[in-house]
Amino acid sequence: MTTTGLRERKKQQTRELISDVATQLFAANGFERTTISEVAAAADVAKMTVTNYFPLKEDLVFDRHEDIAGLLAAAVRSRPTGRGVLGAVRTTYLEHLDDRSPILGFIGLPFAQLVQSSPALLRREHEIFTAQEARLTETLAAEFAADDADLRPRVAACQLAGIFRVLYYEGRRRLVSGQPTGGIVKALRTAARESYAGLEPGLPVDYR
Repeated sequence: MTTTGLRERKKQQTRELISDVATQLFAANGFERTTISEVAAAADVAKMTVTNYFPLKEDLVFDRHEDIAGLLAAAVRSRPTGRGVLGAVRTTYLEHLDDRSPILGFIGLPFAQLVQSSPALLRREHEIFTAQEARLTETLAAEFAADDADLRPRVAACQLAGIFRVLYYEGRRRLVSGQPTGGIVKALRTAARESYAGLEPGLPVDYR
């Protein structure tokens, strides 16, 4: 058991090292111009090691893509008894905002500029948000025993994930424009509360 834990920690350390090195190279030389072989050499690992950890080159940058894609669905599944879907999603967002979580894009200006400069990374980012909405839809459909003709899970997931996506991009816009992190957090908190409050009347009662 101890051996397994140590092995997993070493794997995670290697994964983080590769991602950190890759992001530094991409920021310095451009995403498209940097090869996997160059990343492997800089991280002092085999090329196959890089591709084993990151089958997609884009996920060397978006190494938290699973956390982002699954965030809202996990918030719904783990919510306490009596809390609605909207309340769970809102609370999760605000908690991550207070923590200045990387899941919300709080990784720094070089990261933001790197993503914005690469069409490939922007496409991958869009795919991650699409997956987030799809997983939330599946969770809501299962939770409320909705059949294929019931559009409520899809509509609610689109609305809830849409707010998350808009706030994510707004945070990056403010960061790239030079605003301080404290001011960004304050602005996003206000925008989040207003956006979720405005959404409430349009959701079914059980979802609120």
